[in-house]
Amino acid sequence: MKFLRKADIVLILVLLLIPCAMLLYNVKTASARTGAYLLVTVDGYERGRYSLGEDQTIRIGETNVCEIRDGRVKMIHADCPDQICVYSRDIGAEGGIIVCLPNKVILEIIGGNVADDTGIDAVVQ
Repeated sequence: MKFLRKADIVLILVLLLIPCAMLLYNVKTASARTGAYLLVTVDGYERGRYSLGEDQTIRIGETNVCEIRDGRVKMIHADCPDQICVYSRDIGAEGGIIVCLPNKVILEIIGGNVADDTGIDAVVQ
């Protein structure tokens, strides 16, 4: 006696895949909904603010190139000798910073899930 037919198995798989796909889409677009953005500074001066919700490649002067993809920021090119910024991990709405010391470039996530834009991490009483 066979309880499940082939069509029943396909229906169960489809019903299981729909919530999984919705969850993946929700996680992917979460950084765009948080309002987090990338702040680029060079030698202490603000050079631009960019939304994490829009995929783009950003040229920073003649020295660096960063990329925003799927709500994550990565330095993809730098002409400095040590390449530490290029090898550092990507950052996103949870916060983070990428620094290229020789070129004085800072990529910093502002807003989103990070505390706030005031620069205060904690209050000690």
